[in-house]
Amino acid sequence: MPAKRISEHPVLEFQRGEKFFFDFEGKKIPAYPGDTIAAALYAQGLQKFTESKLLKRPRGFFCAIGKCSSCIMRVNGVPHVRSCITLAEEGMKVERQSAMPDFPDVALPCTPVNEHKIEIAVIGGGPAGLSAAIVAANNGADVHLFDENANLGGQLVKQTHQFFGRYEEHAGTRGVDIGKALAEEAHEAGVKIHSDSTVLGYYPEMTVTVDSSNSLEIYRCKGIVYATGATENFLAFENNDLPGIYGAGGVQTLMNEYGVTPGDKVLMIGAGNVGLIVSYQLIQAGVEVVEVLEALPKVGGYQVHASKLRRAGVPISTRHSIIKAIGTEKVEGAVVQGLDDDWKPIDGTERTVECDIICIAVGLQPDNHFLRLAGCETKHVPELGGIVPLRNEYLETTVSNLFIAGDSAGIEEATVAILEGKLAGAAITEKIKGPSSELTTIKEKAILGINDMREGPYGKRSKKGVNLCTFEGGCIG
Repeated sequence: MPAKRISEHPVLEFQRGEKFFFDFEGKKIPAYPGDTIAAALYAQGLQKFTESKLLKRPRGFFCAIGKCSSCIMRVNGVPHVRSCITLAEEGMKVERQSAMPDFPDVALPCTPVNEHKIEIAVIGGGPAGLSAAIVAANNGADVHLFDENANLGGQLVKQTHQFFGRYEEHAGTRGVDIGKALAEEAHEAGVKIHSDSTVLGYYPEMTVTVDSSNSLEIYRCKGIVYATGATENFLAFENNDLPGIYGAGGVQTLMNEYGVTPGDKVLMIGAGNVGLIVSYQLIQAGVEVVEVLEALPKVGGYQVHASKLRRAGVPISTRHSIIKAIGTEKVEGAVVQGLDDDWKPIDGTERTVECDIICIAVGLQPDNHFLRLAGCETKHVPELGGIVPLRNEYLETTVSNLFIAGDSAGIEEATVAILEGKLAGAAITEKIKGPSSELTTIKEKAILGINDMREGPYGKRSKKGVNLCTFEGGCIG
């Protein structure tokens, strides 16, 4: 069964609106309002989006959130367009390109440049960024929020499961509903929302440049909250670049946001919470999960998620990993192998798994390129997912008035991201607008909530990591 649009779902309802068409290399491709180019093409069975420059190997999209280059295409003559986050439009012309094309063969329009002075720029419209913007705006700050996607909510827009955590941060509510609630609250608070806007860079004295609606916008800020989340880790194995090998988040986006199944049979690599949750969501969408592999000796995610998969008949094989993807133009199967106590493959345990999709769920790493560009001091902290910025207890970095929140500060739960957003939003507002009892209360409650979330067996690792990159005192004062 190739990819197809989902017609029935136990949780989600896809209201697609009126069909329209765009041109893909001479073919009319149907799409619906809200579809990205990649989603519309994938729904028609296209898996090869581009190819490598030298070896001409096929490439399919991987992350579906604009963080990699696997889906770049030429759109209306303009190269390097990220088709996974660019909305399809009627009559647009889309073509494949190599990973590093020549200069465009069309005259690009001159980009107008506009300058603005604002108080607070929040970069990222996920749970952390929205929470920071809401707190700051509700306490009198002029807040502009920038997100490169059409819809606010970050990763919440594709989370159909009910969240754990604290009641005050929407525990027991599905992620998709949390995202909608936070976006609505931000609008009501008076946050100036800039969707479809990509922050291009940081310049001295709190200046950011933004690509927005074919214009270059320059914002001179008094403070910045950076909350762009994380990128998915990859895995090294033979043929790991074939179309049909996707990050778990990419599959989740395709399936839960655009209502398109990734394929017929999925092999999931990784049994942490992400791997387990996405596996169950694949089943909800009518896709067969043939097996879940985990290199560790035990399942890393919550047992409640693993139990749901086992009840559905999905085998979870610990001390196993993939060693090869089978196929030439796309995935046609996989070779997996058992691992010993030293993580080395065990000879004679190789076996072939029949699948057309390989889904990678082997962790996340903080998105911190902007922070390093801004000169923030960083440190490699494995407990938080990799390189993270140093921060004080209020999440201010070593660059004065530049704050962080959410997974860009370190990989943790969505509840922690919301709480960190509240803390950063209150702290930056206090620096810019002056202290108040309301802001003090928000900070105290947020710190208490974060500490509560880091207690217990699942929070110890995060707590250790945060202690390794938190400095005393800091810029606030």
